[in-house]
Amino acid sequence: MAEKIRIGIVGYGNLGRGVEISVSKNPDMELVGIFTRRAPEALSAYFDDTAVFAMNDLDQFRHEVDVLILCGGSKSDLPEQGPELAARFNTVDSFDTHARIPKYFETVDIPARAGKKTALISAGWDPGMFSINRLYGEALLPDGETYTFWGRGLSQGHSDAIRRIPGVAGGVQYTLPSETAIAQVRSGSRPELSTREKHVRECFVVLADGADAEKIRRTIVSMPHYFDEYDTTVNFISAEELAHDHQAMPHGGFVIRSGNTSDENAQVIEYRLALESNPEFTASVLVAYARATHRINQAGQYGAVTVLDVAPGLLSIKTPEQLRAELL
Repeated sequence: MAEKIRIGIVGYGNLGRGVEISVSKNPDMELVGIFTRRAPEALSAYFDDTAVFAMNDLDQFRHEVDVLILCGGSKSDLPEQGPELAARFNTVDSFDTHARIPKYFETVDIPARAGKKTALISAGWDPGMFSINRLYGEALLPDGETYTFWGRGLSQGHSDAIRRIPGVAGGVQYTLPSETAIAQVRSGSRPELSTREKHVRECFVVLADGADAEKIRRTIVSMPHYFDEYDTTVNFISAEELAHDHQAMPHGGFVIRSGNTSDENAQVIEYRLALESNPEFTASVLVAYARATHRINQAGQYGAVTVLDVAPGLLSIKTPEQLRAELL
């Protein structure tokens, strides 16, 4: 049996925990450990036997880790850690600020090439799996339009914006795709849809003592860049309801390509995700791409790559012979 791919996890929040679990489900991999900026003894991993090391000790493992999976945030962690670690390790990350991906690619590509390492950036489900399906749709139906819908899903950024409003003791926000808009797209009619027409937002808010519910509702629905362009419903609930009913992290959505192969024939391609745990699914994508990254590096391809550059077969634990026999 071939040697196992040795994985290191950098950062340990919901995503890092998901990676730890996912590695255990892949028999061709083993987890070297978690590398954290916290005191290692203060971190409680999912599995009792998972090793935890200080981030400052990472360089001691340069020959013990085949791929590092970076589980920090896109706002401040990955812009710093991505280029720095790609100089010394093969890496995979989930950088998801869409507008900044081209620049981030450049900053990671240079040190990775210099160090003869491979750095796969922006893996996950969007960017990631949705990106691939947008590409397939455009390539297969060049005469068409692509539509991306998100949800039903809990938005961490929008939930945080709600919680920062004075008088709000707790809250979450869900993005929901418009069923009317989805039906229009599935019909093949290629509708022009505004932001408001594609998604709605639903908020569940716990009020602080003495807070003005109507004032908070108006503040939420008129908040620029978050809610003002959407039809938004605000529901006021108890702290007990919030704790009991809104602690999961579901998400998902659709990528739909609607096009014509001739004047007479309309075609629709659809890809859907329905996720009970956004971070656990994202982690599973990262782990599969860690396998591909290891193989790409062994083949002598260095620098930054994205999911759009990786052949599907490289993600699988199965041999090319098995894939041809079982999946074609």
